[in-house]
Amino acid sequence: MRIAVLIPCYNEALTIAKVVEDFRALDPGASVYVYDNNSTDGSADLARDAGAVVVPEYRQGKGHVVRSMFRDIDADCYIMVDGDDTYPADEALAMADLIFDGSADMVIGDRLSSTYFAENTRKFHGVGNRLVRFMVNKMFGSQVHDIMTGSRAFSRRFVKAFPVISGGFEIETEMTIHALDKGFLIREVPVTYRDRIEGSESKLNTFGDGMRVIRTILLLFRDYRPFQFFGMIALVLFGVSVLMFWPPLAEYMRTGLVQRVPTLVVSIAFGISSLLALVCGVMLDSIRVHSRQFYELALTMMAQVDADRGDRHERS
Repeated sequence: MRIAVLIPCYNEALTIAKVVEDFRALDPGASVYVYDNNSTDGSADLARDAGAVVVPEYRQGKGHVVRSMFRDIDADCYIMVDGDDTYPADEALAMADLIFDGSADMVIGDRLSSTYFAENTRKFHGVGNRLVRFMVNKMFGSQVHDIMTGSRAFSRRFVKAFPVISGGFEIETEMTIHALDKGFLIREVPVTYRDRIEGSESKLNTFGDGMRVIRTILLLFRDYRPFQFFGMIALVLFGVSVLMFWPPLAEYMRTGLVQRVPTLVVSIAFGISSLLALVCGVMLDSIRVHSRQFYELALTMMAQVDADRGDRHERS
């Protein structure tokens, strides 16, 4: 069974060599890949000297790095960690067991149930993690504890069937929501989180990247749950329509005349908009169901191709 360790890297000269060496010492058979995202501090050379396969990724953003990693590398299990040495290598490698025994397609290294809030020195990061967890679990009916962790393990089936859309730090949220929507097996394992060493700085912009993550959640909710998304919009519009329609109706019942014609027209417009939103939700939900069917067929074909490949290897 081939393990590939994937390390996105952008200006992590203080820690990248240690991260690579830790994985190579614990599992010499694992292939360690560092995808350098335009580092200017010599991170690529340090990773190469430590024994990693270094691949440049010129499109800036973690999502672009993950897209290239998933497309380029072929393995049976993928371990992904950040290059900042905040996750112990032994705990990350231990997650591979859940992939190999078939009990998970994605293993999430849960920081928030472990040492994150004690170690993390940026208080707004903790608030952001809680907010993202609340939104995802409420919108998608899940109970995931850590949505944005950078420590994960993946099966080959998940990696090769995951269409990466995001370009930045919202990629972790996208992976989690995709797994929830497509019914992949998800397991969470508490992992130790340690804060960055002195002199190492986070590349995450608390408010800018946080807003992009929230935007991604809302867009994915619209795409993966269109009936609920447009249904809520229809409900709000219908409520406004009823509130605005009531005064002209009460006036007509009392006097037999309608003097608030503009209010009546606007209330009718809101009512029609409500119906249109509901129709959009129904139609898009039907399209989503058919898309899900094609996706499942693609997974079946992929499994058959992998089985045929395994048979050829055995015969050879």
